Amino acid sequence: MEPDLRIVSYNLREHLAIGELTALVEAHSMDVLCLQECDSTDIPDEILGLKLAASTKTNRLGLALYYRESRFELLGTSLFALMKSMHDRVMAPAHERLLAARLRDLHTGEEIVVADFHAAPLTASNGLRRKQIGLAHEKLKELADGVPTVMVGDFNYPWFRKGLRKHLQKTGYELSITDEPTYARSGFSGRFDFATTMGMQIAGVLSLPQGKSDHRPILLLATVAEKV
Repeated sequence: MEPDLRIVSYNLREHLAIGELTALVEAHSMDVLCLQECDSTDIPDEILGLKLAASTKTNRLGLALYYRESRFELLGTSLFALMKSMHDRVMAPAHERLLAARLRDLHTGEEIVVADFHAAPLTASNGLRRKQIGLAHEKLKELADGVPTVMVGDFNYPWFRKGLRKHLQKTGYELSITDEPTYARSGFSGRFDFATTMGMQIAGVLSLPQGKSDHRPILLLATVAEKV
């Protein structure tokens, strides 16, 4: 079965790559666009048919989620604050690390929940990030109430993902990693950006060409399952 859902996630690196969004949407025709490290005071309400569903307001650099208005009806959005790392307490870069939207397909009537996620930075422990991911999934399960769910974003989890995958499978979520590294800076590279899903069949997660950000955008190709 051909994938019928295209989701792009992009960490803009402190809003540096904001000028690339129009070309990105034009090149990859996504249904949903999730951004991290964007300045909500300097983002468009619409990008080539993608409408802004919501963005974080209390963060200096936060999250934003766009959806294709010709395909989906927006049923609602939710913002969640997750447990803070020491970096968060000292630098105060982020308060809300999870932004979710419930969407209804205008053609099929199917509903899905799409979430934009940004985990604590590498200065925090994998244990804390794993707790953030678990808490995010709990919030999404409550919000989704059984409909297919996908969470994409910057997980800041380049190592020990086998353990994370096994842990997530116990809770019903699948982990999907990119084909190539998504982060490169100062001679270091790794897969930081990926997706977790429930009730979806994943055809692939592609690393798109790098722009001004130290993260590459990723493109998730998926098919919504009949039922979670």
